[in-house]
Amino acid sequence: MRTVILPAIVSVLAIPIGVCAQDLRSDIAQDYDSYLAPLFEHFHRNPELSTVEFETAARMATELRDAGFEVTENVGGLGLVAIMENGDGPRVMMRADMDGLPVEEQSGLPYASTATQRDPITGAVVPVMHACGHDVHITSLVGTARQMAKRRDQWRGTLMLVVQPAEERGLGARAMREDGLWERFGQPDYALGFHVNAATEAGKLNVQETALYAGVDSVDIVVHGIGSHGANPHQGKDPIVLASQIVLALQTLVSRELGPREPGVVTVGSFHAGTKHNIISDEARLQLTVRNTNPETRELLLNGIRRIAENMGRAAGLPEHLLPEVSVLEEWTPPLINDAPLARRLKAAWGDLMGESTIVDEPPTGMGGEDFPFFTIDPDIRSLFWRVGGTPAEDFEREEQGGAPVASHHSPLFKIVPEPAVRAGVESTVLAMLELMQH
Repeated sequence: MRTVILPAIVSVLAIPIGVCAQDLRSDIAQDYDSYLAPLFEHFHRNPELSTVEFETAARMATELRDAGFEVTENVGGLGLVAIMENGDGPRVMMRADMDGLPVEEQSGLPYASTATQRDPITGAVVPVMHACGHDVHITSLVGTARQMAKRRDQWRGTLMLVVQPAEERGLGARAMREDGLWERFGQPDYALGFHVNAATEAGKLNVQETALYAGVDSVDIVVHGIGSHGANPHQGKDPIVLASQIVLALQTLVSRELGPREPGVVTVGSFHAGTKHNIISDEARLQLTVRNTNPETRELLLNGIRRIAENMGRAAGLPEHLLPEVSVLEEWTPPLINDAPLARRLKAAWGDLMGESTIVDEPPTGMGGEDFPFFTIDPDIRSLFWRVGGTPAEDFEREEQGGAPVASHHSPLFKIVPEPAVRAGVESTVLAMLELMQH
């Protein structure tokens, strides 16, 4: 198997005590060729949907036990917690999510998924694909476990590896916390995680010192009306017209009420109403996603949605008991805000081991969400979440020259080049742990 050479080593002087950069990178490269490559292909061929990752969880439990960790299964559903104690020192947590998506793979890879599974939400049998790269995350976690176990003379403290279910539905991290994650296994001093990124060159590390992902709320609005015949609209109150006015009015929340330098999103993603051409229904339903990076903006947007919906109903002449109903669902996630001093510390360590050119600064271009912050909202936990590149440089060059665009996450064409992505994932995680747990 061809070995990808990542950027050259520039120095070993600032690397944690006891770590030889050349030996570490060589060990990880050999472990990828002999062990992690087939493991990645296994995970990619056999994805499972959120909350039903039974086989993936079982395989991860076996892998982590074989690496020497004490593993507890079924934490917050199908979550795993793997512990390795090695004397006095900090408790460092690393999280990897493991769920796939209901997408039919069209990547053309020789190990592409042809798996199907019954969707726990709809009950339908659907194709399943690792269309967001979680197979990279769990493979890298196994590689990290194997490296840390063989290097116990280089660190002190407690490793806490968390294999999380149901990230794609925003459920897994909170479920594990509510199942007593800290109470049962100890609250970590540091919480780490990464996500592979198709928009970053393979093997590169994108590290941000502030907000990386937005907080996300899902909001439902039920717009009531008074039904009537389509030929006699004056005899009713049309909820479709009212819901349309609400959609338009919501556009002013971000453009006119939120500060121009403050990030925020209010998107209406679903509008359902009516049953037939000539019937004015008595109800319309809207579904919104609301995104922000701080509690004040969240409160402004959610309160504004409620104010606009209810008062548009009053303006339409609805009685109070028929005003639009606004519900903020429980499936929210907080914003992901990195610890800036920790980010600077680990960037320096990664630059020394993997080469300064490996570290890139690519600020987020959207308002994506992550449920990792459920592990980090405690103020005593210092945390860092970074991105690992997964797309070859030549793919970006081809796109710039008018060729096929790089497939995005959640696309059936999504394709990560595994060797540089997994190796960079293992290298960055192992080095972070050794940096934080050196003795």
